[in-house]
Amino acid sequence: QVQLVESGGGSVHAGGSLRLSCVVSGWPLDRYAVGWIRQAPGKEREGVLCISSSHEYTYYLDSVKGRFTVSRDNAKNTVYLEMNNLKPDDTAVYYCATDLASFCLDVGTTYEYWGRGAQVTVSS
Repeated sequence: QVQLVESGGGSVHAGGSLRLSCVVSGWPLDRYAVGWIRQAPGKEREGVLCISSSHEYTYYLDSVKGRFTVSRDNAKNTVYLEMNNLKPDDTAVYYCATDLASFCLDVGTTYEYWGRGAQVTVSS
């Protein structure tokens, strides 16, 4: 059974940092890409970042370039989203997801398997 579980969300002031973790089970992480997606209140889901099985990055949002990075530790079955210099507009529920493909999708939101999400709240 494919499972993804996010953790590490919380509340920070603008300029702060958070690191989200996505622990996966039921499939070999080293073979597949994992994406991060967020959904703000009243808005549609938007792709944030993706890391492929070969550790290549795909940014879906220009607004997070230079502030967010993604990494993976296959031995720990975990993918990380490091978020720095957070802004109030980054407030959202953040999800990790996979389509069980080795590459990142062209559209950063059309994944088959999703975690339940982690709330990130950034206050001004």
